[in-house]
Amino acid sequence: MNDTAPEVAERYRTLIMRRSGGDRLRMACEMFDCARQLMLARIKAEQPDLTASELRVKIFECTYGREFEPGERARIIARLRSRGAQADARRS
Repeated sequence: MNDTAPEVAERYRTLIMRRSGGDRLRMACEMFDCARQLMLARIKAEQPDLTASELRVKIFECTYGREFEPGERARIIARLRSRGAQADARRS
């Protein structure tokens, strides 16, 4: 859904493109960081007892899960869980 008038969208794009590439990259990183913090807050509120490994899985699913076919997504999640278990074992 896009409820922004085309003239406003074009004006916004023009203003953004006037900034340096570094500024645009910094802005994009700040927006991603903000979105990630919101996502983490929601996940932790809904499931406060998640292990660090399962939290990584949830972050992956929310951020990139729809970008992969089910089989590939399952392999990535298995790898995240495996690495999390290995890290937990090293900490013990």
